[in-house]
Amino acid sequence: MVTRVQTVAFQGIEAVPVDVQVQIAPGLPQFNIVGLPDKAVGESRERVRAALTASGLGLPPKRITINLAPADLPKEGSHYDLPIALGLMAAIGAVPSDALSGFLVLGELALDGRLAPVQGTLPAAIAANGRDLGIICPAACGPEAAWASEDLTIVATESLLALVNHLAGHQLAARPVAKRYEPGALLPDLSEIRGQAVARRALEVAAAGGHNLLMIGPPGAGKSMLAARLPSILPPLSPRELLDISMIQSIAGQLPGGRISDRRPFRNPHHSASMAALVGGGLRVKPGEVSLAHNGVLFLDELPEFSPQVLDSLRQPLEAGETVIARANARVSYPSRFQLVAAMNPCKCGLAGTPGHTCRRGDRCAGDYQARVSGPFLDRIDIRIDVPAVSAAEMMQAGGAEASADVAARVANARTRQLERYRQLGQPGVFTNSGASASLIEQVVNPDSESRDLLLKAADRFALSARAYHRVLKLARTLADLQGADKVARPHIAEALGYRLDMAAA
Repeated sequence: MVTRVQTVAFQGIEAVPVDVQVQIAPGLPQFNIVGLPDKAVGESRERVRAALTASGLGLPPKRITINLAPADLPKEGSHYDLPIALGLMAAIGAVPSDALSGFLVLGELALDGRLAPVQGTLPAAIAANGRDLGIICPAACGPEAAWASEDLTIVATESLLALVNHLAGHQLAARPVAKRYEPGALLPDLSEIRGQAVARRALEVAAAGGHNLLMIGPPGAGKSMLAARLPSILPPLSPRELLDISMIQSIAGQLPGGRISDRRPFRNPHHSASMAALVGGGLRVKPGEVSLAHNGVLFLDELPEFSPQVLDSLRQPLEAGETVIARANARVSYPSRFQLVAAMNPCKCGLAGTPGHTCRRGDRCAGDYQARVSGPFLDRIDIRIDVPAVSAAEMMQAGGAEASADVAARVANARTRQLERYRQLGQPGVFTNSGASASLIEQVVNPDSESRDLLLKAADRFALSARAYHRVLKLARTLADLQGADKVARPHIAEALGYRLDMAAA
């Protein structure tokens, strides 16, 4: 007789159904797990055996075979411990087998029978809810599973023995409650920035349209301070965006206590980050920083100090909004629609162009340093601004700086206009101008003859690529939305070109 327990395997943020089949047959005592298990799954034999012993049960001296179907799908992770243990317990009659038929099970076992938290509980709970199943998971994962649906049946216990008591009806476990993560500190505010009127304007435009931004300036000019204040002017997450972010964080094991935060992600990796750390990969193909920044901000400080190969690996996620990681036995895709904000010094010594300073190597110092960032990568950045050093007089000015709340109100209005526009055009999946396709943005902008002449002259003089041309249109549309204008006029095109032409001349 074969006992079955349902669980999942993870491919990106997708939870693929897996059938755990348990057979106890006469023969020499053996415990085999088949179905392409990785090392963590293979080691579950000892964890399951020890947990059952600690719970007062013993395995019969027979031939035990665990098949993880489908057999050609790689199985990775420790979350198979609990379904294997429950399948064995049902096979020996310790728990009624029909009590498991309506549940999806995942969890890691400690040697003393306690249930340890596992990654990916939220995608698994959503998959269970979609299949009209309940979910059995460790107590630490219960609040995370509760976010899937209010109607989802959740059994979350501290130990294997407590789970058996619940299934037998002796001591029922309470349904866990969804919890929200409440950050203790407030977001940094734009009112703390002194001077930098151009940079503040560029930050507002970038936030309004979801545009990528590059700031170039000497050390101490405030580039990192400006980038850190971008989340304070971004609109709140929509329910769909919150769900997508939380599923990625669940797979990465970054939901502390199952608590979900409604703040947009702000990822700030060090420039020594590897390609796998930035775009994802590794043995179990985990999401990288670009996916963890989905629907949020990825800030790359000291941009030229990153490896050129690592930077160029961002070109596909920047363009497609997803990261595809191909392996010999798997192809995993993670959503990666993030807003890139980068900062860099103008040269290796950091002071090129500063009045009164001359680089020892002359113009070659700045040229060699900026050449570490490839042209195709720069072509995907909509806004490039120079951030000069702040003078002492500007630092000593008292008050007067606009607060983040006022800027955020204008950004929210501009984003609402974009959302309504694309919804009326039958594109509900486009939320900002930066996410519009080339044909769609041409339809939306439709520049007049005066604006078209300006665009043609700039394209001929500065050899703008087709991508750069369409990104200028997107930027101009955002500038018009911030102004509340229905039509894109010549001043909007001129300002958008000013942001791009600095980049073309760099």
